[in-house]
Formats: sequence, structure tokens, C-alpha cells
Amino acid sequence: MKRTIIILLLLASVFQSQAQLNINHYIRVGRTRISIGNYTGAIEYFNIVIKFKPHLAEAYLYRGTAKHSLEDYRGAINDYNKAIDIKPYYPRAYNNRGMAYHNLKNYIKAIQDYDRALEFDPDDENIYNNRGIAKLSQKNLKGAIEDYNKALEVNPKSTHALMNRSNAKIVSGDIKGAIKDLNQVIVIRPHYAAAYLNRGLARFEMEDYASALRDYDQSIKFDLKNALAFNNRGIVKHKLEDYNSAIMDYDMALHLDPEMASAYFNRAMAREILKRPGFESDYSIAAQLNPKFDLKSRRVDAEQLAQNQKQQQNQNKQGNQSQQTQNTNQPNNTQSKQQNSSQNNNSSQQNNSNTFAQNEDAKKKEEADLKKRRRQMNLIVEDSRDLPSDEEEEVDDGRIQNKNIVIDLQPLFIISAFEKNAIDYDRFQYYNMAVDELNEKNNYNPWLTLSNKSVTKFLDIFENFVLFFNEKLAIQENSHNYLNRGIFYSLMGNYNKSLLDLNRSIEMNEKDGIAHFTRANCRYKMLEQIEILSGKQADMSISIEKQNLVNENTDEDSDEKQTTIDYQQIIHDYEITLFQNPNFFFGYYNRAFIKLRLGEYKSAIEDLNHAIKLEPEFAEAYFNLGLTKIYMDDLEGGAMDLSRAGELGIYGAYNIIKRYCN
Repeated sequence: MKRTIIILLLLASVFQSQAQLNINHYIRVGRTRISIGNYTGAIEYFNIVIKFKPHLAEAYLYRGTAKHSLEDYRGAINDYNKAIDIKPYYPRAYNNRGMAYHNLKNYIKAIQDYDRALEFDPDDENIYNNRGIAKLSQKNLKGAIEDYNKALEVNPKSTHALMNRSNAKIVSGDIKGAIKDLNQVIVIRPHYAAAYLNRGLARFEMEDYASALRDYDQSIKFDLKNALAFNNRGIVKHKLEDYNSAIMDYDMALHLDPEMASAYFNRAMAREILKRPGFESDYSIAAQLNPKFDLKSRRVDAEQLAQNQKQQQNQNKQGNQSQQTQNTNQPNNTQSKQQNSSQNNNSSQQNNSNTFAQNEDAKKKEEADLKKRRRQMNLIVEDSRDLPSDEEEEVDDGRIQNKNIVIDLQPLFIISAFEKNAIDYDRFQYYNMAVDELNEKNNYNPWLTLSNKSVTKFLDIFENFVLFFNEKLAIQENSHNYLNRGIFYSLMGNYNKSLLDLNRSIEMNEKDGIAHFTRANCRYKMLEQIEILSGKQADMSISIEKQNLVNENTDEDSDEKQTTIDYQQIIHDYEITLFQNPNFFFGYYNRAFIKLRLGEYKSAIEDLNHAIKLEPEFAEAYFNLGLTKIYMDDLEGGAMDLSRAGELGIYGAYNIIKRYCN
């Protein structure tokens, strides 16, 4: 007996060790995926780690890092919070959370986190660097430089600290000091393109155009894909009146970054000087991309100034004419005219002198403002983040937030089917007992499941099952067989026959919630097809730009009334489904989908929340809830829901977070 206990203890120890090794394996794979830019893949692995080790702070930290790289800053902060709750003395978590707050432009909270991180790790140069960047964003130049100095005390060869300090010095006007720091960076890293780029900027500010040009050449040599370097080199050539070559650099900058407003604006000026076509279009594009390049407001000011000057001239002219009229009635008018002429000339000269002086002052002020704006526009603030850099090679699903997607609701869930032992799932499938009862009655062939994915590639299989249930109905007409055949008719797109079968099934068993659920889906598909064929389909999907979601035509003669009745029939079927099975979370999700189409947003949000309460990992519900909240101007809540959807596998959520929440 004693020997048996010892063997069992040894086996338990072995299994525990094996489990520990597996968790470490998932952590290693997740970290590797972060390092190669596969952030969504990393999140999948850390989800597994968190599921089995929910109190492991590192898992939340690394998942937060992956979300951070996908620009899901709120989701990252949520993970960093959990890591800190588990491990309150975790400087890296505070540092990363500070960076996430910085990206959301919450510099006060960012600095608070950096302060906290430095309490636990006062010798981390990166934290000083990041706090300096936050202070620079607050225009606290002195505080920023102090932090960069502290970083250099920790590591005198920190190129990040030297680069950041040079940026602060450029902003403060200490150009020579900035160049001195950049010289040190280049000594330490002779092939560092960004250092040459910044030194070129500093030398440009000192009007040392030849040296600036050499620096930009070197920057481009070491980084051929740096659009800013081409743009800045074009500016130098522009200053040197080599407009043709400047235009070539602007062209290259726009090839690398088609949304660089300054490059369009600069190219427009060069083209205008050379009287080349296209400069007006460039000015227009620059203004659309960035309002500060809008010349219309400047032209309005110029036109107002010209109008004021013209009015002044007209007033002077009228005054001269009046004076001349009076002089004609006086003796010795020749002498009077000469005196008046002399006075008018003096007055005119004085006015011209004042106008010239005002124009010169305005010109100097404008040049100073332009110089200041140019310095701010071209300034590169490099933050030394402990995250994968943009220079790393990305895999196909790396920075998925940069990929354009069509923004629309996740579609309805329907009962679908696959051949037994030939299941093709795109992603995690949700289990539901009501559907499993159907499978049990079918002896798991056909295998029914709930899905909102396309089923077109299984049409041949569905047709075979229709034939199969034709034979079963020939033997026995019952609710179950009509329901199954109705499901497969609907999957094939034969909605009329499907509706007939589903009606018969419900007549035989009106308490079958799945039959009502399937009939609601079939009715929606029928209505959708009718609207498409008639060309009257309304734009009834969530639009973050807040276009009309429902056709607001209230004409009595229109067919909108019938459309509303059809939608109410669909909702009624979902309500019966939920009455029969209150835990059927797909019913809440689908009913919310229809309510969103009808513009009933608050009620839809309640349904989606209820669906999530029943199924906490319901990714599609989080996605639709996030879109709805953004539409309702709840950006914070929408971003968090979309973050959860992305975490659970709907990666298009990260694109929406970047475009509308950051």
C-alpha cells in the first residue's frame, strides 16, 4: 500500500512537471511570435497560458505587449493592470502601461507609471527615456533633458538618450548642442540612419545646406525606405533652387508614404515655381490630408489685406479730388495746387512707407512662424520602447490593424451542417445543448452546428441531405424530419420550400425553439433577397460615420410598412425561441442583429450584453457591441469590447480600434 502511494506521488510529480514544461513551451512560442511580428498568433498562445495559469503575471504582460503592437492600447492597459494586480512590484508592467497611456495622449498617467517603475528599478535607462518623451510632449523641455541626462548617467553610450536629448535641444533652440549629441550617436552607431536624418535637420536650421544635404544622403543610403529623409532632402534642394531634383525627392517621398501632406505641399510649391501643371492638385491634396496646409485661409487674409489697402487708396483719392475742387474756387489756384500736390505726395509717401514697413514686419513674422512650424513638423521624436520595432520583418497577420477592412456587423448565426468526420471549422465553435439534442436524434449524421460563416462550398452535401430527409418523410412525417429538411433547404438558398417545412414543423410542435430560430433566420434571408432583387435594399448596417441606418420614408403608399412587419415577425420568432430556451445565447445575438438593422440600439446593446453573460467568450457579440457603442459615441466602451473581440479571434477589430478609437 505504501509503495502504491509512493508510485502515485511520483506519477503526479511527473505529470505536474510535464504540465509546467507545456506552459513554458506556450510562453516561449508566444514570445517568439511577438519577436517576428505575429501578434495575433502570440495572443492565441497567451490566451492558452492564461486559461491554465490565470495568476501568471508574465502571461498578461506579454499578451498586453502583443495588443500594444496592434495599437489596441486600451486592451493592452487592461492586461498590464492584471499583471500589476498579480505582481504589484513589476517595473516592466508599469513602464509598458506608461507607454500605452502615452499613445492615448494621457501624459499625466504615463509619467505617474514611469515614476512608479523607477521606484522599483532606478537603473533602467529606458524608463528615464520614456519619461523624458512624455515630458517633452508636455513641453517640459527642462524636465525632459534632465531625464535624458539621468539615462546617460546609467548608460553613457545610450544612443536612444542622446537622440532624445538632441530632439529636446532642437526644440529649445540649442542647435549646436543637438549637433554635438548627434555626433556622439554617429560615432557609436555609424550606420544609424535616424541620426543622420536629425543632424541634417539641425544643420538645415543653421542654414548649413551643404552639410544638411550630405547628412540626408547618408540617411537615405542607410535607409532607402525613409520617406521623411527624401522629403527633407527635397526641401534642401528646393532652398538651393534645384527644383527639378527637389520634385524627384518629393515624388519618392510620396511613393513611400502616399499620405505625407508636407511632401504634396512642397511639391506644389516647386511645380508652381517651374510653372508645371499639377501644383493646384497637390495643394488641394495637402489641405485635405492636413488642414494646416490649407491655403484658402491664408488667401482670405491676403485678400482682406488687399481690400483694406484698396479702400485706403480710394479714400486718399477722394480726399485729393475734394481738395482740388475747393482750390478751383480760389485765386492763385496754381500755387494752391502745387502746395496740395506736395502735401498729397508727402502723405502718399508716408502711407507707402507705413504699408511697406507693415508688410516687412508681417513677412518677417510669417517667416519666423513658418520656420517654427517647419521645425515642429520635421522633428523626429524617437521613443525607445521595449517593443518590436517597425523595421522587423512582418508576417502576413502581423500588424493586421494596418489592413483595410469593410466595417460591418458580424452576421447572423444559423444552423449549418457538415458530414460526420469531415468538419471544417474556421475558428472556435460554440457548444449548445439544444443543437446537440438534434445531433443525438440524427445519430450525429448529419452533424449540425451553429455558424455565421459562408456555407456555399457545402451545397452538394446539403442537397444530398435534402434527398435523405425526403426518404425519411416518406416513411414518417414528424416535426423533427420537417425541421431538418427545412434547415437544408435554407442552407441551399431555397427559402420558400424551407419556410413551408418549418411552418409544418412548428404546427406539429409549436414549442420547438430551434424551429422558431431557424424560421426567423429563413425569413431574414428571404427579406434580404427580396430587397436585393427589387433594388430597394436599405443601407441598414452599423456605420461609424453615422449615415442613416434605416430608410426614413414614411409614405403610406411605400412598401416600408410591409418591411417593418417582416422584421417584427423575425423578432417574434426569436422571442419564442428565447422563451422556450432562455440560455440560448444565439437567440439574443440574432435578435440584437435585427434590432440594430432597425435602429433600436439601446435594446440591441441589452441583448448583446445578455448573450455575453451567457457565453463570456462570444467574440462576435463583443464585436457588434463594440461597433454599436462607437456609433453611440462611447469610444472607451467600444474600444474595450473590440479589444476583447480581437483577443478572441476577430482580428479586424484591431483595424477599427486604430481608425476610430485612438
